[in-house]
Amino acid sequence: MKKMDFMKVVVVFHVLIGFLMLGQVSAEEVISSHAIAMNGTPRYGEDFKHFDYVNPEAPKGGKVRLSSIGTFDSFNGFISKGVSADGIGMIYETLTTGSSDEPFTEYGLLAEKIEYPSDRKWVIYHLNPKARFHDGEPVKPEDVIFTFNTLLEKGAPFYKSYYGEIQKVEKLGPKQVKFHFDPNTTNRELVLITGQLPVLPKHYWEVRDFSKSSLEPPLGSGAYQVGEFEAGKYITYKRVKNHWAEELPVHRGMNNFDEVRYDYYRDATVALEAYKAGEYDFREENNSKLWATAYKGESFEQKLLIRDEISHELPRGMQGFAFNTRRAIFKDRRVREALGYVFDFEWSNKNLFYGQYKRSPSYFTNSELASNGLPSEAELQLLRPLEQNLPEEVFNKAFVLPKTDGSGNIRKQLRKASRLLEEAGWVIKDGKRVHAESGQSLDFEILLISPAFERIVLPFAKNLERLGIKASVRVVDTAQYINRIRAFDFDMMVMVIGQSLSPGNEQNNYWHSEAADRNGSRNFMGIQNPAIDELISHVIQAPDRESLVTNTRALDRALLWGHYVIPHWHINYYRLSYWNKFSRPKITPKYGLGFFSWWIDVEKQKDLFSKKPNLKK
Repeated sequence: MKKMDFMKVVVVFHVLIGFLMLGQVSAEEVISSHAIAMNGTPRYGEDFKHFDYVNPEAPKGGKVRLSSIGTFDSFNGFISKGVSADGIGMIYETLTTGSSDEPFTEYGLLAEKIEYPSDRKWVIYHLNPKARFHDGEPVKPEDVIFTFNTLLEKGAPFYKSYYGEIQKVEKLGPKQVKFHFDPNTTNRELVLITGQLPVLPKHYWEVRDFSKSSLEPPLGSGAYQVGEFEAGKYITYKRVKNHWAEELPVHRGMNNFDEVRYDYYRDATVALEAYKAGEYDFREENNSKLWATAYKGESFEQKLLIRDEISHELPRGMQGFAFNTRRAIFKDRRVREALGYVFDFEWSNKNLFYGQYKRSPSYFTNSELASNGLPSEAELQLLRPLEQNLPEEVFNKAFVLPKTDGSGNIRKQLRKASRLLEEAGWVIKDGKRVHAESGQSLDFEILLISPAFERIVLPFAKNLERLGIKASVRVVDTAQYINRIRAFDFDMMVMVIGQSLSPGNEQNNYWHSEAADRNGSRNFMGIQNPAIDELISHVIQAPDRESLVTNTRALDRALLWGHYVIPHWHINYYRLSYWNKFSRPKITPKYGLGFFSWWIDVEKQKDLFSKKPNLKK
């Protein structure tokens, strides 16, 4: 070896040692970037100017009035006490912020740079020197550390579980803060989760009691701050002029309203009538009957009020009648499959929902994560080693939900259901469905929290009666319902499990064997299947987007063919109405509405007020 080559080696060796002592490199590659994607690479490069779904030149100004049902008595939404005001999150900024046209990517906000190893065992945030709280104080590492520790010690119980794998948060320099993770964690999502931390000002809260609800307007660093309010009646948020992050790429074209006001209503019917009278400006409708019947009249005909449907690609998850498989009557998969034939979705959609809904054929409905048709070879590679704990149909059949003609005549479906029940040992005796060996009758209770759902459940119960099955319907108050669900004290319930575009550790809480007997988990059905446990681990550990999609589809198939739930329905569009004073960008993001990228159109507003002079200004 030449002397010069040897010296180069010595220099490189000492540089590496120096870096290791500083904690800047490890055996894993260290990545430094403006953004991080859960899988794959960020859509927007380091030099991007704005998100594609905004108008970077959108004018700022004007007021928007929104509505809320109920009341509020607190501005502290981080604790379990009190009812926090709608929109209060607008006063805070987070370390990073997501885009609405990617499955799960976080871009720097309070943090201008993100540094992490390829195994994602820690993350360092380099804070933006421009970041300021509303009182002018800079955002410092001490604020990040204070926020994390305070949320764990005094925040709602949710935070202890959400941040449970973060061991500590450490200041590295004037603008650097490091999150240390449990070295045994396999949660690759944790880096992105830490970036969603809303940073609180230490100097403000250290002289106040964070554990108490309060109506003192808190200090934040966001694009808005609390303006006028009256507890339980209304609250306004004022846009911060010359906000420190206004020209950041993630904020360009956003937060265009000078004032945002929430008016509170105690009754939903009153709120709808107030909207049509011009008391507020924008409304998203969740009731199919109201959408079909209530959004009519002269103002709609004159296009003063707009009725709009905007498509999206957000996952709809799964809603359905969930079986409690801890109950002996529901342990046999054939029984659960049989009862699925009895629910007449097509009749309900036609007669109750005005034909607005689609059946949900997946636990990841309306996303690329949903399984469809026969499994791919990549899926089969995951599924074959688990064959002994999975139904045969997982491997050779496409999952298809029963379908009727909507007439209410479901004799064909009832015959199929009856055959399955008989195969499982349930026969008709004296007009009742009983088990041939034990004599136990196939009776159960459907637990509800809302009387409004009875109109859906009662036709289902009537169809069950035709099979000799008695299904009683019980509506209980909120406290009793929550306690019974937490203790798994039910036969059947209406389950709602939302999903993200980047499923991860939360799947353990939904379907894993360990969660089945853990009170308060969301494994409502009591699933205990080692194959599903293994498939969940594949989802969590997926190294890239392609693998995540494949692994999630395989998990979806195992869940569907387990017949743990009778799937309900979904819509894949927003049902919106608004007074014709807004303009919006040409592009609507796939995974969100992007309402705060809309703006007040001065010409439209003038025209509206000229035709409707009594409208609130």
